[in-house]
Amino acid sequence: MTRPDTASVRPGEELPLDTLKEALRGRVEGDVDALEVEQFPGGFSNLTYLLRLGQASEGGQEYVLRRAPLGPVAAKAHDMPREYRLLSRVHPVLPVAPEPVLLVEDAAVIGTPFYLMERRRGVVVRTKLPPEYAALPDAPRQLSEALVDTLADLHAVDIGAAGLRDLGRPEGFNARQVEGWAGRWRRARTDDLPPVEELHDEDVIAWLTANTPAESAHTLVHNDFKLDNLMLDPADPSRVVALLDWEMTTVGDPLADLGLTLTYWTMPQQPGGAENRVGAAAPGFLSREEFLERYAARSGRDVANVAWYEVLGHFKLAVIVQQIYARYRAGQTKDPRFAPLGQQAAWLIGEAWRRIREVGGGAA
Repeated sequence: MTRPDTASVRPGEELPLDTLKEALRGRVEGDVDALEVEQFPGGFSNLTYLLRLGQASEGGQEYVLRRAPLGPVAAKAHDMPREYRLLSRVHPVLPVAPEPVLLVEDAAVIGTPFYLMERRRGVVVRTKLPPEYAALPDAPRQLSEALVDTLADLHAVDIGAAGLRDLGRPEGFNARQVEGWAGRWRRARTDDLPPVEELHDEDVIAWLTANTPAESAHTLVHNDFKLDNLMLDPADPSRVVALLDWEMTTVGDPLADLGLTLTYWTMPQQPGGAENRVGAAAPGFLSREEFLERYAARSGRDVANVAWYEVLGHFKLAVIVQQIYARYRAGQTKDPRFAPLGQQAAWLIGEAWRRIREVGGGAA
């Protein structure tokens, strides 16, 4: 039995129902006057809500609403119109991408632009296998393979035929990634982090800069591809129901996606009380080597230089969690889940430095 994946809306993150109803009236199916709102509690970035417009037995409909987080956000980040238009192009050629339904750019409705997309149902695997898979001994391997195959299939999308070539600037993608994420890190760095000579954050940036490879190819890049952004069939762990969280998708080097996915997949125990994600360290799941072998076979890509992309993956993830922590520390958000993120950001920088030393790139 699938468990509820929504909860009551967190205090301070409520939607203004009256103006929302008027914005939806006549533009979506379902009984707008019967609108009920719940929240998807996972995720640290955009806010995601379930809109229920009447009872399903009476022709009611359900939609997912996505909006930017509360408080000041980085320039060009959390761009809901861009995400809506992206999904409009991707969904027809990659059906695991949910279908967008409605874009509302008028910020007066709920305080910021937002869009609706179809609701899909399935299970999301994070720190442990769900009960639905308990009786399936091959579930860890099946969902591991589904993760790899979906990543390879994403990178196989014909960006020209799908009208996605203008989504990003693939030439010089890797160099811009290093420069951009380095700038974001420096702007988000808080004074409670260890000093640079102890944390080695500037050493990580210097190594990434000095060793930046040319792009291996130009493809669609999800930029946050991980197991808990997949929704799986409760009865079949090999079947992907949806690929979620497209907010950072662009056109660039597919190995950047692979490196970040491996960062998540091979991550050991984190500090700050975070639970282990399922992945390479758990029994029955693909190892790092098996993951790479399957990706290379399905995609036909050379993965020999993946270590650079793994270091970049650790660094990007450190920046993302540090940006959230900086907002929390400045009082721009009060979500208590964000309190340990500064510690996690420092740990991720340490993991990036450790990986550099493993490949012979850092001083002892």
